[in-house]
Amino acid sequence: MARIVMKFGGTSVADLDRIKNVARHVKREVDAGHEVAVVVSAMSGKTNELVGWVQNMPKVAGANHSIYDAREYDAIVASGEQVTSGLLAIALQAMGINARSWQGWQIPIRTDSAHGAARILEIEGTEIIRRMGEGQVAVVAGFQGLGPDNRLSTLGRGGSDTSAVAIAAAVKADRCDIYTDVDGVYTTDPRIEPKARRLKKIAFEEMLEMASLGAKVLQVRSVELAMVFKVRTFVRSSFEDPDAPGMGDLLNPPGTLICDEEEIVEQEVVTGIAYAKDEAQISLRRLADRPGVSAAIFGPLAESHINVDMIVQNISEDGSKTDMTFTVPSGDVEKALRVLGENKDKIGYDVVQNESGLVKVSVIGIGMRSHAGVAATAFQALAEKGINIKAITTSEIKISILIDGPYAELAVRTLHSCYGLDKS
Repeated sequence: MARIVMKFGGTSVADLDRIKNVARHVKREVDAGHEVAVVVSAMSGKTNELVGWVQNMPKVAGANHSIYDAREYDAIVASGEQVTSGLLAIALQAMGINARSWQGWQIPIRTDSAHGAARILEIEGTEIIRRMGEGQVAVVAGFQGLGPDNRLSTLGRGGSDTSAVAIAAAVKADRCDIYTDVDGVYTTDPRIEPKARRLKKIAFEEMLEMASLGAKVLQVRSVELAMVFKVRTFVRSSFEDPDAPGMGDLLNPPGTLICDEEEIVEQEVVTGIAYAKDEAQISLRRLADRPGVSAAIFGPLAESHINVDMIVQNISEDGSKTDMTFTVPSGDVEKALRVLGENKDKIGYDVVQNESGLVKVSVIGIGMRSHAGVAATAFQALAEKGINIKAITTSEIKISILIDGPYAELAVRTLHSCYGLDKS
């Protein structure tokens, strides 16, 4: 017998038939004698609909930065998960399974006060553990918690993944199964490279890089939590037959295991290729090379919640001037240029340039720590295809390369092949 947390995303609970199918997945684990908690998202498209309703309401009187009260926003958009949890509990009860729905505030899942993007501070899992021990399935509304003001809070987009991993850590689950519309984590996007392979295992660090660099399988914060609390996490498909052979395998269910590096005996040099579209590059020319110039640039951008990624600095031959180039999401370019313009005198640049429509392609693998020549292989392969590199950043287990958007798919396929990831 094991304690398992199962999480089902929006596409998995998109309608009543799919909710009934989810109930079959849960029943399989209950029938095997496991203690089970389930975390659910809102039905596919429902959160967007609720957000749209909020955004179409009149602006709050006297509001300067927001068109609505963020606390009421949370109260509205969290209702989608509440509906799903209740429907799944009913479906399980109809199968003769003892189940009840839980909202975030009932557990409680305590968060900070950042409504709309709250972070989990603490989960009191005692009552859920007791009830699971008695054979009751806990069906928990993901994405939501209770703020210090005693108001309902939400965790930001993708927050149900974070809820599931956090609950798994709180109840000391043996594993956390994330059910989605794909059957695991692949070496790259199969829509771009049909030869992409499903990975049997991937280390927490690798998955964190994959998630932050464009892979949409898991939300970044959920991987961070899994890594900190060593929560063994399986990515699985909810669309496979719940009763197919192997689906109930306790130790090795079908899918991809995200785990500690020590569990991976045969470490590949490169595990996968990720990509992120809609990147933009901003360059500040002829800055004075003096202490504090970087803080003068990136401080105001951070205060405006603009996420800066790749940073490249070039210093003139005499050391008096420097150019600073960095990337931001394309949607933040105008905002970033406005912030830089407002701080031009403090920063002291001569001219600002920008270019949109770029793509960041990343090579990821924990095996890179102990192998030389990984970067050279990438650069040579791209050069042979005539792909120009605009910027490069590296870490112990990652190489990120900025290129023109039209070359994205060619670059992904080229790198996937040159590291042998297309070979079974």
